[in-house]
Amino acid sequence: MKVMVDNVKYHVEKSGSGFPLVLLHGFTGDSTTWTPFCECWGKHSNLIIPDIIGHGKTDSPENSNRYQIEKAANDLKGILDNQGVQQVDLLGYSMGGRLALSFAFLFPERVRKLILESSSPGLATESERNIRRMKDEELANFIKEKGIKSFVDYWEEIPLFATMKRLPLTINEAIRLQRLNNSPLGLANSLLGMGTGSQPSWWQNLHQLSCDVLLVTGSEDKKFCTIAEKMLKELETGTWVVVENSGHAIHVEEPEKFGTIVSDFLSIT
Repeated sequence: MKVMVDNVKYHVEKSGSGFPLVLLHGFTGDSTTWTPFCECWGKHSNLIIPDIIGHGKTDSPENSNRYQIEKAANDLKGILDNQGVQQVDLLGYSMGGRLALSFAFLFPERVRKLILESSSPGLATESERNIRRMKDEELANFIKEKGIKSFVDYWEEIPLFATMKRLPLTINEAIRLQRLNNSPLGLANSLLGMGTGSQPSWWQNLHQLSCDVLLVTGSEDKKFCTIAEKMLKELETGTWVVVENSGHAIHVEEPEKFGTIVSDFLSIT
């Protein structure tokens, strides 16, 4: 379905029944990221699955300021308001996790449970954010100048996704095709407006989260395991699960384990 929020037309998939569960994909992804889980999670949850601004079938505005993570979080509130949904469980992967966390801070009364897959609260210091913003700007310019194919060629080879090469060729080809279907402008502006360097740092706010939080990382994703370990120390009601033999994209590399972890967490009352 289509939902218009602040002059941006969002594509949103819905399925299942039960308490609402919002699923937020990562950078270069779209709502089809979660298709393999719809049957399983749809048995216990009403799934609400948007294409985040600049991705998939959602609009890609020309102004990168429209992609700021606070505005994207406000857009998500608009989607929920449109559907008459007051409170949700919220699952986000990587960039989607940063958006989910931002939403939880901005609208805490709207979140019952929060699941963060391979995600972070941003960068702690202004100097770190400045360095990351410059890198994101370089990458955004690369997309604009070289095009989507050259960017996807590059993106597939970054160390973060090294473990993905162990997967069957058919899976990697499907992921590549999905990435290629994104808007170059949308991806470039997502880096500029919603990148890790552009978003606020939520590190100092983690202790304020009142909802139950589940952190999920892959054992071979050392960077995000370190981040999760630090986050856990700051959270009032946090749980951390490490999935063995997995890297950054746990939902792709170990889908059965990931699906069970999520369902089990949501079933806890």
